[in-house]
Amino acid sequence: MTFGDTSKPNTNIPNEEIMRCEMEKVYVLGGAQTDFERNWTKEGKNVTALLKEVITDGFDEAGISFTDIEQLNKKNKVACFVGNFIAEEYINQGHLGALISEVHPAFYGVPSARYEAACASSSVALDAAITKLKSGDYDVAVVIGWELMKTVDSKTGGDILGRAAYYEKEGKGIDFPFPKLFGKLADEILRKYSIDEQRFMDSLAIISNTNYSNAKRNSKSQTRNWFMNLKQAQMRGTETNPLVGGRLAVSDCSQVTDGAAVIVLASEKYVKENYKKTFPVVKGFGHRVAPMLFDKKIEESRKSPFLLPWTRQAVVDAYTRSGLTVEDIDFFETHDCFTSSEYAAVSAFGISEPGKEFKAIEEGIIAFDGNKPINPSGGLIGCGHPVGASGARMFLDLYKQVSRKAEGYQLKKADNGIMLNIGGSATTNYVFIVGNE
Repeated sequence: MTFGDTSKPNTNIPNEEIMRCEMEKVYVLGGAQTDFERNWTKEGKNVTALLKEVITDGFDEAGISFTDIEQLNKKNKVACFVGNFIAEEYINQGHLGALISEVHPAFYGVPSARYEAACASSSVALDAAITKLKSGDYDVAVVIGWELMKTVDSKTGGDILGRAAYYEKEGKGIDFPFPKLFGKLADEILRKYSIDEQRFMDSLAIISNTNYSNAKRNSKSQTRNWFMNLKQAQMRGTETNPLVGGRLAVSDCSQVTDGAAVIVLASEKYVKENYKKTFPVVKGFGHRVAPMLFDKKIEESRKSPFLLPWTRQAVVDAYTRSGLTVEDIDFFETHDCFTSSEYAAVSAFGISEPGKEFKAIEEGIIAFDGNKPINPSGGLIGCGHPVGASGARMFLDLYKQVSRKAEGYQLKKADNGIMLNIGGSATTNYVFIVGNE
């Protein structure tokens, strides 16, 4: 079951840009993520320890050293791109690009800056890095996404995250604003498509159960030792699965997570000069921004068959730039901050017709062993959601799958993968496609 107009060129993107994207290649050398189960505050470790560990592990996996960084820096051919949402609130720290210099003296003098777009912060960092490599400014780019969230209580954390919405109108004075916003998304799905409510809620429970089940295969996931099954996910409004936002319960939510992910990217020139092997390549991207206020998004969506039309457009842009369609995509990593966001992503990707997402979910198409598996990693619900790291983590999982390094959750067919990372209530929308040449 597939749906979409992705076989047709997107007239919003000039042909010369499509040609340029095809000619200028960016390769993924490797990367790493921290164990999302860990609580760094309880371990007595700060952000420097987090960054030292993930960057060292990422360099080891990518086959690059701090000496290599020093040599590249002498030629002004390396830069760092840091994605983080709101460390100023969580750990009282800003100036995060410069903070990388605390990791190792090799970073002294290396251009580095912080990028922010709520939960899509490290996708902005990836976009900037890819653009700099395509332009020829640098040969190697180090992208780091991170967030330490377990430094505050849950209510304070909910208020901090409210700044990813329009805080004065959608977050201030509201306990846990984002469960409420994505609860409203569930309401709007029901309203727009007139779906049977029980069938819809059961579909959300399947999404939750699938992500938790997938996470059990992932040795870095936050919930790999947690209990969840379909029956538990369906028992909303109970003592063990209380409601948190409208129709949504705890089982429908992503996790509060400490964590980081690092990606090492390289230009085509650098790869040809230094390696005799092949690496996964970035094949396409999409970036669209919807109205900030949730109600304005819904008002605008009335003109479209898609509830989140700008999310859909970001996907179409990525397909167009890559020359691929949904038929060519073997697996998907999506931003399941809540089950309702993953539900909407099913049609945004083109896996189903808008309003018929429940069929793809019921039929197991998006399951681990389905034709179009979503979140084999466990996603944000199962793997974890350190907000500033999630885009980089999803991108890392595209790399892992296509390079056959996903270990316990490796898919049989994984030549091309696509990710959708959103910031706010699907305000910032980023899509990347990574695959084998």
